Amino acid sequence: MAIDRIVNTGVSDDDQQQEQELENTLRPKDFANYIGQERLKQNIKLAIEAAKKRGEPLDHILLYGPPGLGKTTMASVIANEMGAQIRVTSGPAIERAGDLASLLTNLQDGDMLFIDEIHRLNRSVEEVLYSAMEDFKLDIMLGKGPSARSLRLDIPKFTLIGATTRTGALAAPLRDRFGLIHRLEFYKPEEIQQIIVRAADILNVRIERTAAQELAHRARLTPRIANRLLKRVRDYADVNGDGIIDTVISSQALHLLEVDELGLDPADRMLLLAIIDNYKGGPVGVETLAALTAEERSTIEDFYEPYLMQIGLLERTPRGRKVTHKAYRHLGKTPHPATGQTDLL
Repeated sequence: MAIDRIVNTGVSDDDQQQEQELENTLRPKDFANYIGQERLKQNIKLAIEAAKKRGEPLDHILLYGPPGLGKTTMASVIANEMGAQIRVTSGPAIERAGDLASLLTNLQDGDMLFIDEIHRLNRSVEEVLYSAMEDFKLDIMLGKGPSARSLRLDIPKFTLIGATTRTGALAAPLRDRFGLIHRLEFYKPEEIQQIIVRAADILNVRIERTAAQELAHRARLTPRIANRLLKRVRDYADVNGDGIIDTVISSQALHLLEVDELGLDPADRMLLLAIIDNYKGGPVGVETLAALTAEERSTIEDFYEPYLMQIGLLERTPRGRKVTHKAYRHLGKTPHPATGQTDLL
């Protein structure tokens, strides 16, 4: 049975609109307020200044990395810094080539089109993008069969910003048409702490420095999770305290949420324990893990593994996934003598 995760970087359909509105209030609007991702910001700033100086649209940009690191926020910041309008959509929402054509023909020169989960575009839609990105032309087929003919239309000179968690799922011709390709990295704990303090100020919540530090260390190095934990701890403080988040309140709230000192929730621990208890620590194939945990393979690869690997609890090997000695220690388990694992500490 899949577990509803407080540290999930996705948003359920029922809560999506409410969460989106709240997240929008917390999102920075410019580079000055965007915390972290310093190397990425430097490169994008340079590209923006150069584009403005030449009076040209910005090169197409591909942002990739684990969920929740700020790809959508970065796209909005880029548009604001360019003084451009931005249209936001997602790969699954563009079902037909005509949907994309409608989006592109309604843009103005210098506008930006942000496509989240761009790796999930239909191949027929993806092919329409090739000439649109490269030549700012739109090839449309009129009619069917022997009488079909191609019509080429000029479209505004726009900038496409694509976001994906899986660059390997992008077709090479599409990937090659992006002039700027950048990965968003996991944040440092001190950066997450700054994000929490900033969000608390926006939400008009009083939080002590030590409590912000504790939340930062349990937020999986991910801003979206940090903001979500802050909101849940705020709820706890309002109900069980005086609304002020101190170390006692934050510890009690995180205990109630079952988020441990490394940021793991019950679903993470269930995954690691499944490998330990059923497969002697691994290796085990991801399809087997998906069946065992009742999760999609893509969920395991996109939501579970990046952070577990980042903190050294999980390894990917040619034969499958293996837990490390660090994971055994964290879970209070004794390594199986035949595992032959390497301690990552």
